Amino acid sequence: MQRILLVGKPNSGKTLLFNQLTGLKQKVANFPGVTVELKAGRLNEYELVDFPGAYSLNTLSHDEALAVEKLREAMTSTETSLIVCNLDATRLERSLVFGLQVQGLAQQYKKPILFALNMIDEIARMSHHIDSESLSEVLGSPVIPISAKTRQGIENLKKTIKTITKLPNLYLPKHSVGDEKSIRKLARKVGNQFGIQPEISLRNQNALDHFLLHNSIGGIVFMVVMFLLFQSIFTWAAPLMDAVENGITSLASYISSYLGTGLIADFINDAVFSGIGSFLVFVPQIMVLTFVIGLLEDCGYLARAALICHRPLSYFGLSGRTFIPYLSGHACAIPAIMAARTIESPRKRLITMLTIPLLSCSARLPVYALLVSVFIPEVQYLNGIVSLQGITFFCLYLFGIMTALLVSFMLSRYTKIGKDNVDMPFILELPAYRLPHWKPLINRVMNSGKQFIYRAGPIIFLVSTI
Repeated sequence: MQRILLVGKPNSGKTLLFNQLTGLKQKVANFPGVTVELKAGRLNEYELVDFPGAYSLNTLSHDEALAVEKLREAMTSTETSLIVCNLDATRLERSLVFGLQVQGLAQQYKKPILFALNMIDEIARMSHHIDSESLSEVLGSPVIPISAKTRQGIENLKKTIKTITKLPNLYLPKHSVGDEKSIRKLARKVGNQFGIQPEISLRNQNALDHFLLHNSIGGIVFMVVMFLLFQSIFTWAAPLMDAVENGITSLASYISSYLGTGLIADFINDAVFSGIGSFLVFVPQIMVLTFVIGLLEDCGYLARAALICHRPLSYFGLSGRTFIPYLSGHACAIPAIMAARTIESPRKRLITMLTIPLLSCSARLPVYALLVSVFIPEVQYLNGIVSLQGITFFCLYLFGIMTALLVSFMLSRYTKIGKDNVDMPFILELPAYRLPHWKPLINRVMNSGKQFIYRAGPIIFLVSTI
């Protein structure tokens, strides 16, 4: 099967574009490094491969280096028919640095390349327009304006892809820039000519960052956000849990009225329905946790939280990038360990991976919820916004975090793990503040509930029934 490669810089809407083209539901978020492995889907008769984002072909980052190596291998394959390079229209200069490098690589291996100019809906809200035809002439390759969020231009992009794959030799790159210095010079020139000026695009972002990244206020806001996150797991999910429990009880009563009495009726009521309820009642908590984390990712706050956490985490031998895998680890440890691949330092990456299992993941959530509901009274404060059970929940999760940090400190100070590797500096791109992508977020929430039911449900049901 012929292959189309989808590439671009991190956090440029590339994976959302992949989902729109293939109809799949890969995770998207407003944070660089969400895609950590190759994803493949079907686009008509072609295989579309989503590569992890990279800022440059000459990268020092471990995960980006692996992605670049895979990209070079794919370029040499005769099965590769086209490269689609996703550009962020709100940060055109930064996107073009990588885009022009890929264009040079495409020319070297005689592969056609197409630029998808993404996020044109956002620059339209800033009263800006990019002339895609003029930009195409400057770059020497087709440029298609799109918005993966609103699907604007997606059909035109599909038609262009079909046209290029039928006549690839007519769409080979017309020129290559050359060395990296020349590439950055051209990217700056094109960005100034076609892109939106930073003082306009970053005006609101800088104002919010001044508040959220403040030395004192930023830390307070962070603690409040984290406290509310764990409060939501117990306090705010309680009405949904009660609704599930009442629904199962009502269904059991309705069915028992037809079954009457006897051994079979008692087994169905006391074993089957109790077993089903014992795991379904915790699904709202899993979904609420996934929703709140996804909301923080999509709005752009998690990257700021990582920056705030960098200094305190550095005392434990970690970096700010550890914060995201640690937070994700409270949902599931496996994707959190995979997300740790975005940490530049090999030493800190390994320590992060080793300590993530010490955090309280969603599999422990039912156990915590059961213990808290049994031993902690239902005392509420601030008109029900905060509860004693929620505070206890927060302390249980905090204990897991402190345990992971203590082990990280010991591994960093008293072991030789990764000491042969050179430590990389902490570099993090702050994404723009955006409204959440509701459809992908809801899909992620629903998927978290289904995964819990499919994986943990049968075990909990079996134990409860026995």
